[in-house]
Amino acid sequence: MRVGLLFSFLLVSASAAGAEGAIVPVGAAEDIPPLAEPKKMPVGVAPAASGRASENVVTEAEDAFGFSVGRESIGLYSSSNVRGFSPLAAGNVRIEGLYFDPYLTLMSRLRRSTTIRVGLSAQGFPFPSPTGIVDYSFRKPGESASLSASVGGDSYGNASLELDTALPLAGKRLSLAAGAQFSRNSYVDGISSWSHNEALALRWRPSDAVEIIPFWQRSEVTDDEAAPVYIPAGDFLPPQPERRHYRGPRWSDYDSVAGLQGILANIAPAPDWLLRAGVFRSLYDDRSTFAHLLTDVTAEGTANRLIIADPRSRFVSLSGELRVTKSFADGDRLHVVHASFRARDRRQRYGGSAFREYGPTRVDADFAAPEPDFDFGVQDFDRVRQWTAGLAYEGRWRGVGELSFGLSRSDYRKSVELPRLAPAATRRRPWLYNATAALYLGPSLTAFAGYARGLEESGIAPVNATNRNQPLPAILTRQVDAGLRYKPADSVTLIAGIFDLRKPYHDLDTSGRFDLLGDVVNRGVEISISGKITSRLSLVAGGVFLRPLVTGDGAALGRVGRRPVGVADSFIDLNVDWQVPWSSALSLDFGVARIGAIPATRNGLVRLPARTTVDLGGRYRFKLSGRAAVLRLSVSNLTDEDGFELRGAGSYALAAGRIVSAYLTADF
Repeated sequence: MRVGLLFSFLLVSASAAGAEGAIVPVGAAEDIPPLAEPKKMPVGVAPAASGRASENVVTEAEDAFGFSVGRESIGLYSSSNVRGFSPLAAGNVRIEGLYFDPYLTLMSRLRRSTTIRVGLSAQGFPFPSPTGIVDYSFRKPGESASLSASVGGDSYGNASLELDTALPLAGKRLSLAAGAQFSRNSYVDGISSWSHNEALALRWRPSDAVEIIPFWQRSEVTDDEAAPVYIPAGDFLPPQPERRHYRGPRWSDYDSVAGLQGILANIAPAPDWLLRAGVFRSLYDDRSTFAHLLTDVTAEGTANRLIIADPRSRFVSLSGELRVTKSFADGDRLHVVHASFRARDRRQRYGGSAFREYGPTRVDADFAAPEPDFDFGVQDFDRVRQWTAGLAYEGRWRGVGELSFGLSRSDYRKSVELPRLAPAATRRRPWLYNATAALYLGPSLTAFAGYARGLEESGIAPVNATNRNQPLPAILTRQVDAGLRYKPADSVTLIAGIFDLRKPYHDLDTSGRFDLLGDVVNRGVEISISGKITSRLSLVAGGVFLRPLVTGDGAALGRVGRRPVGVADSFIDLNVDWQVPWSSALSLDFGVARIGAIPATRNGLVRLPARTTVDLGGRYRFKLSGRAAVLRLSVSNLTDEDGFELRGAGSYALAAGRIVSAYLTADF
């Protein structure tokens, strides 16, 4: 059945809120609530959003694996890097647990928080995949009127105004949420831009068993100049450029409009039945895009300047999931069965680039040539259609443990249309499966283990390959992990685990063909400790220690290094929030992050050195016209550490220096 037709059935579903009688996710709690006879199953995507002035990323984080709320993020991992790989690229993104294939992700207007789910925390998700899960919590309107306003700025010249409101329209049955943000943005390399975003959400509850939430958001970025990317002529890092000084042309602007529309609909048709579904349409319409490359950079600072312009490109994805859940209570045991159908239809129009060489220059030279007339070429088009159907089981036994497993069949098809070449296509139809288990070793100690097999895209062959632009088959990935969770106190949780994550590795072979050359194997240890150490002190700290390795012919022949590009061997993150004893209105926070050396070239001969940054901040809570307000001051990268960030193998951009920021948020 066609993907587009199947989405018409995804307009009705349900989700469980954490209340008595609800299904308890595997791995979500230390003890199972009393398993009485199931009552009428409650619905609701998430608890109603609280005010923005109360947000605090340290006190709200459940572990150190990755969490963001409002403007702040902490943790070992992010949506682009979990255990050395990208969950976004792997397709492991969820909105309230439902499958979502994003271009534009859920923004803070409608996003309550973002949580990275790995190890034990991922066991509460049916059909988990390797590389972890990025889970967006939806900010839904509540039953009372509210308005949150925030204004902020920093020493780089960034400034923003945010407004978010909730308005009941018909008691608890119908409510509206709306928000907008206006920003001037400025960056370490001296470029600047303007941006704004807007969002609307409507929460309709025609009965206690039905909830429907349509939502819409839009984002626009204008006048965003292309910052230089430095590509050295050999195996060395480029010389450190001057910060906060843009030396490129003002006409090389990135202008883009992005959007996300969707529906979360929920139904509880019977006490032990639950339906959940979501439909999402995400897009980027890039009206103009530029790349500013300084190639053949020498240690003395000479280079060649190349500017690449792209015509209007468009990327759009329609995705969603329908899930039906049945629960069975059996004394001290709870059994939950899920049937799921996920699908996506992703279309991309891109390419047609025009190149303009400007010849020799210096990395510190100003450049202000007039804008040329670019002669764009014919664009490429590709389309991915994929559906996945599966069954999953979750079981919990009070005082004993938890068990879950799932089996899915996926149908993946990708077609590519390239100028002057015949259309090409690839297809794969694998079986995917997963299993997890947790054993309660005592009231405070739990052991867990898991296995997952997933399917991910691998893109197309690069332009320098003999098989350039050939669509590559989707790849099968595999993950094994295990660990312990220990609670030395009710408010403190310690998690320690090991993992082995493997993915096929593509690169150029000896004939210049871009092909499968082996595997990337990331083995590691991760540790997290979080919670309230005392009534005034909250701690979120952790570390991940990786042993990444490239195996296969490419590494054996010395064409690629044994270490994959862009993966650090260690990362340590420590965050503390302290409520000072002399004032209940004031809290101070402190953060230290250390990232190990990062291989920067495919041959492994160049590395970004290890880097340690220190952050300081404070919050002062007070009343503004009788309403809750908070003044937030912070300094990131206190010691002003310099350095580079990777923009691909052997390509570099400036890393941010010290930034002093402040914002004021009030809830009315």
